[in-house]
Amino acid sequence: REANTVGSKSADIEISKIAMAMKVLIEQMREQVQNIE
Repeated sequence: REANTVGSKSADIEISKIAMAMKVLIEQMREQVQNIE
């Protein structure tokens, strides 16, 4: 959730890119947790 907030409120393109990368990593972690369960 915080990654979305940072990305949407940032005027700096680099920060937006980092926030997007964080969202991708978070989604990958969620998938891995589901695979463990």
